[in-house]
Amino acid sequence: MRWSGASVGNHVASPQPPLAIQQLGYTVFYAVWRRTRQVRTIRRSAPLLLLLALLVPTLFSQDSAQPPQSSADSDQDGLSDSLEQALLAQFAPVLMVARNDCSKLPALFAPDLKTPTVATEDGTIYGQVLPAKSSADGLPVAEIHYYHLWKSDCGPHGHPLDTEHVSVLVSASGSQPGSEAWKALYWYAGAHEDTVCDVSQIARASTLHAEDHGAKVWISQAKHASYLNETLCNAGCGADKCVDMIPLVPGKIVNLGEPAHPMNGSVFISSIEWPLMAKMSKTDFPPDPVARLNQLPETDIAWFNAGKHPTQGIIANSNATQQALAGSARNTTSALATASTNTDTALSLSADNTGNALQKTVKSTGHALGTSAKHVAEALHLRKKPTTPK
Repeated sequence: MRWSGASVGNHVASPQPPLAIQQLGYTVFYAVWRRTRQVRTIRRSAPLLLLLALLVPTLFSQDSAQPPQSSADSDQDGLSDSLEQALLAQFAPVLMVARNDCSKLPALFAPDLKTPTVATEDGTIYGQVLPAKSSADGLPVAEIHYYHLWKSDCGPHGHPLDTEHVSVLVSASGSQPGSEAWKALYWYAGAHEDTVCDVSQIARASTLHAEDHGAKVWISQAKHASYLNETLCNAGCGADKCVDMIPLVPGKIVNLGEPAHPMNGSVFISSIEWPLMAKMSKTDFPPDPVARLNQLPETDIAWFNAGKHPTQGIIANSNATQQALAGSARNTTSALATASTNTDTALSLSADNTGNALQKTVKSTGHALGTSAKHVAEALHLRKKPTTPK
């Protein structure tokens, strides 16, 4: 195609392309110019881009190396929710339960209901973590309660809603609770608490070989009292027995929070139908029982309430204990000594006023503690009323 030019005198003007062609040329020129600028910019920025490529993965890896720390404190006790859950998991006890307990397993209760209502009997354990008085060296201390809540006490003199628990006192290894290792100091097992048959126990964590993890605890069949030693369970007060025991299949641990600030919908804490709030509101490691325990040998498990035991059947399990039962009017300190191999158990009673002690060692391979109504009666100086001859 030829473009015609206009003639001006003897000079012919340069031919001009059509307007559309001119606009297309400008567009192409601008695109090429802009692309050239972008390439130059990228080349100038290349060192900076390379530096960013090297630094960004490092920054992300440092962030991922730091465990997420939650500062939420739902129950407002000064311990974060994440720390409480970690402690509950670390020290969760191994509960030995009867294979065919008449109340099946510890129950899960429906949340957000003020009346305790069993949702299912699935082995759920409820927990509570509360700050305790700091140790002598100023390290953080916490008290952890584990509640196994049952649909009912289905043994003799039973009742609905059985509230039982085990506790542990733990201490941090340093001053920062959220980043330190924790170690158990003492364990407590509640058995018929606040009754004439109270045989609750307390022991050093080292005695139970449970300083870094949960202790093994035996739960009596039907009555659900907690024992730190299997022989104790079979020699317990009243109808307690531990027969055909199996470990409770680990279920979930639900944090109850605190009585004034329940967590996870646990508003049933305050129900008057059970003593759960009362148990949550007191320590299981007061000074007196701990001090008494510390005076005993390292192998001993001590009674939590020393003065009650001479009147109980546990003291009258064999001929050798009749003398101890006869001194039932005196306050006593008692302890069960357990060898590290768990092959023998000794029942030790020391009279408060005389300082005398009676020790009876029963080897598990040859003897079993059993109750004897005859021996109890003789020790209490009871005599059968003679019948009048006809």
